[in-house]
Amino acid sequence: MLGRHGYNVLLYKTVPDEVQDVRDILIKWTDITPLDIIVTTGGTGLSPRDITPEATKSIIERTVPGIAETIRIKGLDATPRAMLSRGIAGVRGETLIINLPGSPSAVASGMEVLLPVLRHALDKIKGDTTPCRQDGLKLEI
Repeated sequence: MLGRHGYNVLLYKTVPDEVQDVRDILIKWTDITPLDIIVTTGGTGLSPRDITPEATKSIIERTVPGIAETIRIKGLDATPRAMLSRGIAGVRGETLIINLPGSPSAVASGMEVLLPVLRHALDKIKGDTTPCRQDGLKLEI
């Protein structure tokens, strides 16, 4: 979806459900190979192996709770189980990191939430000082 909306998808990797493995790749992609955005999928539920939010929380510098909250709210349109997702969003350096649930439909729903604000969020992270308010911009949830 990111590629279809003009974003270059540079890296794609499957990572074991281990906190240190997820931390290591997030740190590498934020500090060594600086990317503008990292989107994770899966590992956000309640099972013992779902550790993506914990790994992400341990390395981000600032949270962006509105993204994760809105993704969950949008997911409730499809299933009440969306409220069980523990995904978070935050910033490390100049990289926005977003945890999406693992199901393809939940990823698509989450991207629908993200895409209308993504460019603005990335600009802000890089230091853009223009006002955030934009009349006429609406998010359908």
